[in-house]
Amino acid sequence: MGSSDLKYEVAQNAYIKLVLHSLKHPTSAVNGVLIGRISSSNDTVEIVDAVPLFHSQIPLLPQLEISLILIEEYFSAKGLNIVGYFHANERSDEFELGGVAKNIGDHICRYFPQAAILLLDNKKLEALKKSKGGSAVMQLYVRDASKNWKLVQSDANSRFSLKEPSANLILLDYISSEKWNDIVDFDDHLDDISKDWLNPGLFN
Repeated sequence: MGSSDLKYEVAQNAYIKLVLHSLKHPTSAVNGVLIGRISSSNDTVEIVDAVPLFHSQIPLLPQLEISLILIEEYFSAKGLNIVGYFHANERSDEFELGGVAKNIGDHICRYFPQAAILLLDNKKLEALKKSKGGSAVMQLYVRDASKNWKLVQSDANSRFSLKEPSANLILLDYISSEKWNDIVDFDDHLDDISKDWLNPGLFN
């Protein structure tokens, strides 16, 4: 099955972790990687976890390479892979997928050809705070046959979905309690190695 037919499903904890990371650094571009596997039926990329990466100099390649190697080593032992990339733009009124995000997505595709990019949709995030809507506050991008990143329209046979329908309600609870203060990303870890980029206690 080609990536043009695959569906992408994100688990609640992975989804919330990524949104909280972007809320912690509202004036910075932030990014992360998606962790998961292809479903046993071979038709869905299951995004089961996420690792927040950076909130400062995103294009710096040495740190990116180091982080990807460490993340891949850790999760491959659990039968999981890096299956995509998450990006939140620096400006909340910026809705395009930029060159840096595409380049990192291309890099991940070398190892996982069905990789996706999830771009934070600030309009949906603001609307969620007002209406408690059920759809994901992210846009799905996949590569077409020409290896160009294309936005998958949200009504395209629901190719992108939240695994748990209650994910946004849980997210709103965490937003109201400012849970984003507890998020650790790779930037934080590189500054202080006692900070764990796996965020093991985040949802306790």
